[in-house]
Amino acid sequence: MKDRKTLLVIVRQSPYGSSLARASLDTALAAAALEQPVSLLFMGDGVLQLLPDQHSEAIGVKNIGRLLGSLPLYDIESVYIDAGAAARYQLDTQDLVLTVKPVDPAAMRRLINDCDNVIGF
Repeated sequence: MKDRKTLLVIVRQSPYGSSLARASLDTALAAAALEQPVSLLFMGDGVLQLLPDQHSEAIGVKNIGRLLGSLPLYDIESVYIDAGAAARYQLDTQDLVLTVKPVDPAAMRRLINDCDNVIGF
């Protein structure tokens, strides 16, 4: 029996369109700070959060890339990306701000089913 439940946070929001993008990362960090095992899955427009060199100062908001950079400090190392969304946006997973594991629809279903708790933004 597991002593700590696993949490999967599904990130679907683009980085600066709403507060949900930041809220998803804040949720993951808060859970990890409480020593809950956390994984992240970036899907749809959420994959855009992983782009490097985002210049958010022009729109007057904090750069989400800095927040992403703190994930390893909280032992959040299981980060997945929807391979279809990455292809749709022509993203090379080697060029992103985090090391990610691309997953196809079947692997995403397994990932979701294997986690004790799933939160989507």
